[in-house]
Amino acid sequence: MEATGYVGRAVSLSYGGDGLAPSSSLRYNRPVVGVGERWVVVDGSAGEGGGQVLRTALTLSILTGRAVEVREIRAGRPKPSLRPQHLAAVMAAAAICGAEVEGAELGSRRLRFVPRGPARPGVYAFDVAEIAGRGSAGAVGLVLQTVLLPLALSNGPSRLTLRGGTHVPWAPSVDYLQAVFLPAAARMGVRAEVELVAWGFYPVGGGEVQVRIEGRSGDPLEPLRLVERGEVRRVWGRGVASNLPAHIAQRMANRAHNLLMAAWAGAEYRSSVAPSIQIEALRVRGAGPGAAVFLFAEYEHVVAGFSSYGRKGLPSEQVAAAACDDLLTHHRAGAPADPHLADQLVLPMAVASGTSQVATSAITDHLLTNLAVVRAFLSVQAQVEGEQGRPGIITILGSAYD
Repeated sequence: MEATGYVGRAVSLSYGGDGLAPSSSLRYNRPVVGVGERWVVVDGSAGEGGGQVLRTALTLSILTGRAVEVREIRAGRPKPSLRPQHLAAVMAAAAICGAEVEGAELGSRRLRFVPRGPARPGVYAFDVAEIAGRGSAGAVGLVLQTVLLPLALSNGPSRLTLRGGTHVPWAPSVDYLQAVFLPAAARMGVRAEVELVAWGFYPVGGGEVQVRIEGRSGDPLEPLRLVERGEVRRVWGRGVASNLPAHIAQRMANRAHNLLMAAWAGAEYRSSVAPSIQIEALRVRGAGPGAAVFLFAEYEHVVAGFSSYGRKGLPSEQVAAAACDDLLTHHRAGAPADPHLADQLVLPMAVASGTSQVATSAITDHLLTNLAVVRAFLSVQAQVEGEQGRPGIITILGSAYD
């Protein structure tokens, strides 16, 4: 079986034509995908080797109608194989297109997924904890990302109830989806709203969201051009404590506010327009304890989002400082899209009709791996300019999902 995609780690790479056209300084990693006569075969250990490979493959399998086999699922993670949130994504993907699935069980390292039609709009409910057979903080945001595009491109509205972790590390929080990703996706024609019903922090979970998605009835997504951000208008956010003393939320909020105020008063930012800075303290009730800081920088053309989660023994002030560091690092880069937004926009850019271009403050392994999986399914032309870990520009000529 011939390998058709690779993940690169050097200066720049481009996908298009018959294969990979790297710059002379790009070194190859192991093959990430191979295309057989009927099946698309994806190596889940390639690139960043996490759940994103699986989720992207599932989404594109539904959109293209092509069967997919994912091998060595999450082999690059400390606990490889299907975990509850990944299995929930598989079950959700199967439910909306009537797919036949082999290997859909906790601990599985190989999955075969055969869609039996396009996504069917409707009313769905998916519970990560129920799938796990116990309490789980598996991220509902990652489950949503798997089915969002197929349902958004379907021929009718859908309503989803998702239960599990709403605010957990290494996944988009509900706040991020509401403030950053969905507004950016809306510029391409994705119409969706997320409502937080119950908070669910790691490790207990127990949260719930309601999602409304309006189908486009076959109309392709519009291309996105996001290369300038404009002036920063305001910075806002909150320190949140679930089932913990109120002073924890207040300490996080105070520290974040003071750090950001000091940054914009310093010499490095003195020449730029000082934004309005508003950080609130919020104490909430959830199924379990949790603490986090969520920060957002609103520019003229985009919103960027950052978060940091508390853990036992970590002072509240350090939680706030981590989120502030990420926000300020992004701001200094001068790019519009934060690293997570750039990664999450790869799929809608790839299935849009026309050329999209997004500048980001950091090119990530997630983004490069996502592009490699996209190339297994779609005849897109894509180019990444810049070094991994540094600012760059992603350009994709979308396929309108072939």
